[in-house]
Amino acid sequence: MISLKKLFKFSIWFLFFFFSTIVSTPARPWLGGVRRKIRHKQDMYSTFSTTKTTIHKDLKVLYYPQTLDHFNYQQESYVTFKQKYMMYSKHWGGAKDNYPIFVHFGDEEPMFNDEINWLILPDYAAKFKALVVIIEHRYYGWSKPFGMSMEEIIKNTTVRGYFNSAQALADSAEIILFLKKRLNATYSPVIVFEGSYGGMLASWFRLKYPHIALGALAASAPVLYFDNMIEQNHGYYYVVTNDFKEASENCYNTIKSSWAEIDKIGSTPKGLSYLSNKFKTCSQLQETRTLKDFLENMYDDVAQYSDTDNNPSIICKAIDQGKKGNDILSRIYAGVHAYFNGTHHNCFNTNYFDDYSVETNLGYDWQTCSEMVMPVVRGSHCLDIFSAKKDDPEWLVNQRKREVEIMSGWIKLYHNDLYKFMK
Repeated sequence: MISLKKLFKFSIWFLFFFFSTIVSTPARPWLGGVRRKIRHKQDMYSTFSTTKTTIHKDLKVLYYPQTLDHFNYQQESYVTFKQKYMMYSKHWGGAKDNYPIFVHFGDEEPMFNDEINWLILPDYAAKFKALVVIIEHRYYGWSKPFGMSMEEIIKNTTVRGYFNSAQALADSAEIILFLKKRLNATYSPVIVFEGSYGGMLASWFRLKYPHIALGALAASAPVLYFDNMIEQNHGYYYVVTNDFKEASENCYNTIKSSWAEIDKIGSTPKGLSYLSNKFKTCSQLQETRTLKDFLENMYDDVAQYSDTDNNPSIICKAIDQGKKGNDILSRIYAGVHAYFNGTHHNCFNTNYFDDYSVETNLGYDWQTCSEMVMPVVRGSHCLDIFSAKKDDPEWLVNQRKREVEIMSGWIKLYHNDLYKFMK
């Protein structure tokens, strides 16, 4: 019988993918790795099911009786709640030959049943004959204790006390070990994945549970980007500003001048009506802050999720060309029109960037207030964990190839060492 110490002696290889990132919202930087893609998604199931539900022959939605508190021995610590997770087994070669298990960590969002469609993991699973497991983060989506809403959780000091990243990491450890035992996959190596806050969890998991995870792919995960670790005045908005300044100096100056122009016009008797008409807002503006928040969110979103369809260069091109007029606000409106690519013909909803669930806003606010203050660096957010597209830039294609090479090295070394230990 192989001792655990010997078995996991070879799991010391440690590599994180630190990809630069940028985030959004004026109130605080948003680290949601999947924030934009789920904006208009709706889950296929609105209630808990006590039985497994198959929405695809290779994908199973399940619920694990999760421990409320992994670190104390009080009576309530042993209470359990249903935690949602999913298994995608289309490409799995099985436990008999020790094929790997790829675990995708949830972040500050619900894990919808079609989450697998948005990820690169099915492609990686096909290459490695891996099982894919997706674990929803505690207290989000369908993984809340006692049937409580997020509002109730935040108001309850006892329940709220178990809402932190350490408990979330322990949740994942418990589910992974449970599944390995259930599937007789004791020797199947585990690699954990996610981006942004979820990528931080993946990185921390590899550090804290090296006997469980062989490696971690953490996309856009600012693991070392906390207070006193970055240069002063080089925080989030400095980077967003730089993105637009690099795209066009003239665009940068136009945006910079627009804030005072909006306030100047908005302070006049009919100024708010003028701004509402100018920007075709779906509802009458009651204050200039609403319009400025909307514009700030748009600039942040473009910087964070920069891609071939929407990036600072596209917005700046529209602003610089001035096809909607040469005055400052006409140019800014042209940028808004370019962002939405002409899809919103009648009006623009100034709450467009705020239509996320209350639980996500409340939950993330609590997490960033209680344990994590996360300024971030520049780049395109989490693209390498999303599903591949035909128009993916060359650098992204090459990055994914490099990820596959590194993971191949991990797994090859693992199996070589496992073979030696099993002899």
